Amino acid sequence: MPGTSTTPAQDPTAFRIVTRFQDVTPDPGAPPVDTQPGTFLLELIKPSHYDDEGYVIQWLKAWIPSNSLASLYGLARVADRGRVLGPEVQIAIQAYDETNTRVPVAGIIRRFQANGGRGLICLVGVQSNQYPRALDLARRFRAAGLPVAIGGFHVSGSLAMLPRLTPELQEALDLGITLFAGEAEEHFAALLRAADAGRLAPVYNFMAQLPALQGQSLPHLPPEVARRYAPMPGTFDAGRGCPFLCSFCTIINVQGRKSRFRDPEDIEALLRANLAHGIRHYFITDDNFARNRNWEPIFDRIIALRQELGVKFNFTIQVDTMCHTLPGFVVKARAAGVSRVFIGLETVNADNLKSANKKQNKLDNYRTMLLAWQGQRVTTYCGYILGFPDDTPESIMADIETIKRELPLDILEFFCLTPLPGSADHQALFHQGAPLEPDLNRYDLEHVCTTHPRMTAAEWQAVYAQAWDSYYSLEHLETLMRRAATFDRNPKRIMEIALEFYGCFHFEKVHPLQGGFIRRKVRTDRRPSLPIESPLIFYPRRAAEVLRTYSGLLAYAARVWRLYRRVRRDIRRAGYHYEDASLRPDA
Repeated sequence: MPGTSTTPAQDPTAFRIVTRFQDVTPDPGAPPVDTQPGTFLLELIKPSHYDDEGYVIQWLKAWIPSNSLASLYGLARVADRGRVLGPEVQIAIQAYDETNTRVPVAGIIRRFQANGGRGLICLVGVQSNQYPRALDLARRFRAAGLPVAIGGFHVSGSLAMLPRLTPELQEALDLGITLFAGEAEEHFAALLRAADAGRLAPVYNFMAQLPALQGQSLPHLPPEVARRYAPMPGTFDAGRGCPFLCSFCTIINVQGRKSRFRDPEDIEALLRANLAHGIRHYFITDDNFARNRNWEPIFDRIIALRQELGVKFNFTIQVDTMCHTLPGFVVKARAAGVSRVFIGLETVNADNLKSANKKQNKLDNYRTMLLAWQGQRVTTYCGYILGFPDDTPESIMADIETIKRELPLDILEFFCLTPLPGSADHQALFHQGAPLEPDLNRYDLEHVCTTHPRMTAAEWQAVYAQAWDSYYSLEHLETLMRRAATFDRNPKRIMEIALEFYGCFHFEKVHPLQGGFIRRKVRTDRRPSLPIESPLIFYPRRAAEVLRTYSGLLAYAARVWRLYRRVRRDIRRAGYHYEDASLRPDA
């Protein structure tokens, strides 16, 4: 059958890592290749993951767009236009982000069967916490005899950092699923040819061949897919790689430590093309845009484009805590349209920074850096990690009080220190034989996944919840609103932040990075290890759950709204002035 992959399950010796497509040889037992012209089906699926009850986390509209999905879609468009499978073969591309779209598994199977099985199903950008869901989807496709490939950070990080295949990767190979490690640029067309010829190898490993980004295809999602996100429908990576050595990070071991970047002309072309579809808001997914060597030419080009077109492009970027020391970086970022910036604050404990090998974070610079962004009226999002070796429940809460009192940041997002496959932390624990959570679904940065020298798992998990409650207390929200007004920013934005971030955590029981608008639960989309509930049980329970969740959220919103109105009345009074320790650079 055209497009059928080899099956290592039938031959345990079939596993081999392929680094050049020309080395791939067909399975001697493979059926004849159908060379008739027609259509090659390409299904690109970004999987979600399961909540604690085993239901797929899905929303009417998701918040965070998938750049992996956009990148693969862009590559697929180029492959189709170049007719890489032959002059008469069209590649029919479908894209799904399961965080906002139910994957029509049965419909995909029917389309493939009607097309003689010709095509490829790609599960893209799969993170460790998404791998169980990806494997469950892939298992259903393989049961129908369809070719499937899985790529993303989990596969790439595991192959890059571990000496042997892990059980979940071996399970995929046993099912006849192809594993793809590395970046698809320069290799995707050949992968499609291999799939079309029925010659997919078990593993493709391109981790040692990271491509330059100049002139590569640009990330793209069709408008009907982009509209399922809010409020940031656009996404692209202006560069990849990070020079730092944070032990908990997977980026440096998957995308490398060398800065690879796109040219300003490529970014301009993407912005112009997407503007035709009304896309003006973007999440630039570089792990550290400040270390993109092309940051200034890119900002300059965007500034010129904004002036030429009269369009207010809006960007969210990720940077390090030393970004403000780059001459002109913060000012040009704002001029280019950066309105939100994510900063890896991680901790205010110097010993914790040292243990994580995060030498670039200088505690003395935190306030200066944050004030630089606040002075440009840019909303600051900071990540904070709980569970470093020196942490205790008491020290964590004390550190959060220090942050509340002394650092002028807006949003604080909390994470449990997680040994993600692909990180140096995970590699070290793996070699030590240390206890690691066996269920990858829990590697979502909000569940405890290993032991701690000074906290029990229950204490660690409890202080994670306490941290959210403390930072987003009404008392501190009032402080955040008054600080925002000091920088001529609308304090209403703080109210919106509280509802979005704390509301998602506290009422939906999901981390905001996995959040969205209006949670959807499908009764039959449950983890296979758990039973499908009877409609008589599921729907009444779900109705009560929705009522409880949104009544609680509305009550919280009413309290925050009243607080906002009171603060707004105060700041409109003549002679109003606000000051605290966080606003004094010399404090």
